[in-house]
Amino acid sequence: MGGVHVLLTRRTVLQRRIRWVVALTIAYNVVEAVVALVAGRMASSSALLAFGLDSVVEVLSAAAVAWQFAAPDPESRERTALRLIAVSFFGLALVVTLDSVRTLLGGSEPEHSTVGIVLAAASLVIMPLFSWFERRTGRELGSASAVADSKQTLLCAYLSGVLLVGLVLNSTLGWTWADPLAALVIAGFAVREGLEAWRGEACTVPVSALLESDSD
Repeated sequence: MGGVHVLLTRRTVLQRRIRWVVALTIAYNVVEAVVALVAGRMASSSALLAFGLDSVVEVLSAAAVAWQFAAPDPESRERTALRLIAVSFFGLALVVTLDSVRTLLGGSEPEHSTVGIVLAAASLVIMPLFSWFERRTGRELGSASAVADSKQTLLCAYLSGVLLVGLVLNSTLGWTWADPLAALVIAGFAVREGLEAWRGEACTVPVSALLESDSD
């Protein structure tokens, strides 16, 4: 019985951590989305606008996990949360692909954006930390949705790197094609992660399974 009590306590702590990291992720991405969309419009930067839309998708993904862990029994909402996260991956891939193709076809000529460069650099540092913490906690808890959302957060970090390289190359060398080309690769990655989330392949051994084995 002592082992069961320890595992139950640990699960409660992990669920609380998930709620906190999801709340921080949502708050940061709301700010990120607003700054990116405003800066993107001012600089006529399709890359910044796409990044802002990605932040909106990240908020939706994190909100799905927050909704799941707001329930007394989070496991009962796991499948629905996973489907919502998968759809957010597919939506992100679609938006990035369309915007990248439009840019490659000469649909826009982005200007230099200091705000965009600073935002991309900050996100490149912050988002991997959020992703690592949520993934580590989600794996210990055995939450497929938390692990899937951590991958969404990490994808946001990849896009931050793509955005940063694109903005810097555009500002220094005028290579407007670098950003959309790399973004297409990220879009393919997003589709793959979306499929895994839809099938629930991000799941690990949950604490509930440990509880069952301990009680046998």
